[in-house]
Amino acid sequence: MRILAVDHGEKRIGLALSDPTATIASPLKVITHVSRLVDAAQVADLAAQNDVSRIVVGQSYDEDGQPNPAGRRAGRFAEALQGQTDIPVELWDESHSTQIARAARIELGVSRKKRAGHQDEFAAVVILQSYLEANRKP
Repeated sequence: MRILAVDHGEKRIGLALSDPTATIASPLKVITHVSRLVDAAQVADLAAQNDVSRIVVGQSYDEDGQPNPAGRRAGRFAEALQGQTDIPVELWDESHSTQIARAARIELGVSRKKRAGHQDEFAAVVILQSYLEANRKP
């Protein structure tokens, strides 16, 4: 069962896809934000093309445990996405996923030049790998 993760941003949406055993997350692609409904339709289409059984949307929270403004936008996106597909959509805590992705790429020795730019698809990988590990059956 493949799982698709979404790192929803104001300008770009990073996507990551699990392997068929739902063990390993890999970057899929980045789509440019157009509008909530258009973005949701694109993600739903990619999910169908990749035979996905679940979509996980990263949601960020403030220090009180409540969705922050970006988290509320992600929640609205998840609702729009659920309206576009029959695939279950689940919100997942994405706190610090971009920073974790950046740190991992530094640790892997990726050059500063190659690290420049956007981390969206790698943040989606961090979100998805976190989800996969939390839901791994013993």
